[in-house]
Amino acid sequence: MLTLRFVFGSGALLAALALAGCDKKTATGPKQEYKGPLMETTNVKALFSDSAKLKFQLTAPLEQRFENGDFIYPKGVKVVFYSADGKKTVVNTLTANYGKSDNSKNLYIMRGNVQVTNVPQEQKMNTEELFFDKTKQLIYTDTAMFVKVETPNEYIDGYGLKANQNFSRYSIKRPTGILSKSGQAPL
Repeated sequence: MLTLRFVFGSGALLAALALAGCDKKTATGPKQEYKGPLMETTNVKALFSDSAKLKFQLTAPLEQRFENGDFIYPKGVKVVFYSADGKKTVVNTLTANYGKSDNSKNLYIMRGNVQVTNVPQEQKMNTEELFFDKTKQLIYTDTAMFVKVETPNEYIDGYGLKANQNFSRYSIKRPTGILSKSGQAPL
């Protein structure tokens, strides 16, 4: 009988240790919340319209959606703006190595080799960070951000840019250089 108690006692001890291992109170540190994306989508093609007229199209190799409604495009993004009449006439393109859609501000933030091209006017702009405000239909940079604009007739560079979304009208806050493509200084 002594042997039976020893075996039974060891079994009870092992069962008690096993149950203690399942206790949730053994975790140390504060509770951690997951802050990563809720959903990931590859090869995204999103169309945005207003009053049944196509306004712009967004494409990206990867889109990550977060709990607050923000979207991140970590592998690059391209936005194609169409003419106001709703036809699929390309007016402007915007590309970047990284993009983020800030849901609370209705704002796109583009970073890394940002390029804007106005197709009809043959204008190109390059910078490292740009904002696209969907509500105001504006594209702009911070006043300290270097920008370079190339038109059919000249190169213009400086700091800080503000333009309408199709890049047909723009201003550079602090221009630093204008060079005519003919090699002569502009008048």
